[in-house]
Amino acid sequence: MNAYVFPGQGAQFSGMGKDLYQNSAIVKNLFDEANQILGFEITQIMFEGTDEQLKQTKVTQPAIFLHSIAVIKHLGDAFKPAMVAGHSLGEFSALVANQTLTFQDALKLVARRADAMQKACELQPSTMAAVLGLEDKIVEDVCASITDQVVVAANYNCPGQLVISGSIDGINEACEKLKAAGAKRALVLQVGGAFHSPLMMPAQKELEQAISETLFSAPICPIYQNYTAKAVSDPGAIKMNLISQLTAPVKWTQTMEQMIADGATKFYEAGPGKVLQGLVKKVNKDIEAISA
Repeated sequence: MNAYVFPGQGAQFSGMGKDLYQNSAIVKNLFDEANQILGFEITQIMFEGTDEQLKQTKVTQPAIFLHSIAVIKHLGDAFKPAMVAGHSLGEFSALVANQTLTFQDALKLVARRADAMQKACELQPSTMAAVLGLEDKIVEDVCASITDQVVVAANYNCPGQLVISGSIDGINEACEKLKAAGAKRALVLQVGGAFHSPLMMPAQKELEQAISETLFSAPICPIYQNYTAKAVSDPGAIKMNLISQLTAPVKWTQTMEQMIADGATKFYEAGPGKVLQGLVKKVNKDIEAISA
């Protein structure tokens, strides 16, 4: 069965989507519509922007979403997913892909999400760190041992690669303890804040209202959501999981394992970059994973 996966924040690059824009009238119309909905020329930043401009959360999230949807629109009738999943932000792309959300509604939610997350980051300085070479349980135990700061597991990316999230002091303390516990690396990331942690609660409350007011339709195929790592087809459940996602960990390893167990034989990554293809191969080296 064909599984389509959609990348999240960090996959952006200058020039993203430009070839699709120049070679497809459908994609050009999509990008022009996005500029109108967002109220600024996101295409100009995507095509010509600096790394610094593209790193702004209000740009990054809509840009990656837009690139992902452009890929599946360009595929046209060849796009036939049996199941979909998206890493963090990519979950919104997946929900357009399986027709739970319209492109327009999803883009508005992505823009709202980016704005809400940016505001939450400004309320309390916070960060994330990548931890390599330790079992998940050891990382979880170290995070739990730091009781005077917020430190939690945030992204279960693949076996031996887990991202933690929390306050700056908490993450720094955790990194030292994780290195002492045998981590190959415990590296603080250059991100705007503690995504997928309790520190995103203000953003979650803001996004909850926007999601509750948006129409979610019955999907054409199940989505494997970050919050549960299981197949979901009920629109009401999809809404609740999408709201929970902001403060809960991204269970990507578990999602890939479940999709493979449920019959996924080929993974297509739709959007900028090839990060998810690499993660699929680390979960199961015998599964084919390519760009859509």
